[in-house]
Amino acid sequence: MNSLIVVGSGVMGRGIAYVGAIGGFTVTLVDVNETSLKNAEAELNIIFEKALLRGKLSNVQEQKAKANLSYLTNLQKAASSADVIIEAVPEKAEIKRQVFETIEQYAPAHCIFATNTSTMSPTEIASYAKRPAQTIAMHFFNPVHKMPLVEIIRGLETSDETAKAIETLAEQMGKETVVINEFPGFVTSRINALVGNEAFYMLQEGLGTPAEIDKAIKLGLNYPMGPFELVDLVGLDTRLNNLKYLHEKLGEKYRPAPLLEQYVKAGRLGRKSGKGIYDYTKKEELIGK
Repeated sequence: MNSLIVVGSGVMGRGIAYVGAIGGFTVTLVDVNETSLKNAEAELNIIFEKALLRGKLSNVQEQKAKANLSYLTNLQKAASSADVIIEAVPEKAEIKRQVFETIEQYAPAHCIFATNTSTMSPTEIASYAKRPAQTIAMHFFNPVHKMPLVEIIRGLETSDETAKAIETLAEQMGKETVVINEFPGFVTSRINALVGNEAFYMLQEGLGTPAEIDKAIKLGLNYPMGPFELVDLVGLDTRLNNLKYLHEKLGEKYRPAPLLEQYVKAGRLGRKSGKGIYDYTKKEELIGK
């Protein structure tokens, strides 16, 4: 496996492209939106520059990794020479279906399909194409270039060969892996969704400010980030979509907190919108601090 295609140039897609290029793969980052693709390239250059300044990469490694990266708006063309395709589009079934129907038509017979999802079923996503034995889920964590884990989730018909190949690929990207069987929310998203949702209920009940709740979780439970800091990074809309899916599949304990729904309706989506739980338009001063 040498040719890696990453579909979707958002935060997750560009992060996956980065670790793929560092890992020695020939990576093509694909997005139908040319502006998004240019923004991703600019952001990746910043990540490379910071890694160089911090001594994480040598000049030679940086140049080699950048040479491994290319950018394309034509998915059909990119898919035609791929060994592995990692889909990293938004967590919406209709968008993922469009991607998988396209890559099924154009990708070589040996190509492995992976979906970067935090909750959705790789078995269902595999049904959008015609190679379930070669389809699997890879759950990367944000920010991809810093977080060490990739959660690998086998679908109902995923072959042992596919699971092993993807485990090897993730390790070549410098990641630790766990390989699990499919169940809604997997391991990390089920726990994370509960913690984050409970934090919203606490805020809704007036238990404390966001900063106080975050500090309690970080210092009391040794979390690297508080639940509100994390949801601002991930996106409140993304968290809400995940909770809705888990609520549908696993029941009442995952019902989204009303306050979370209000924030999303107000357009307070986190860092990407400038304001979520915290306000990033005022030199990242904390709301309620």
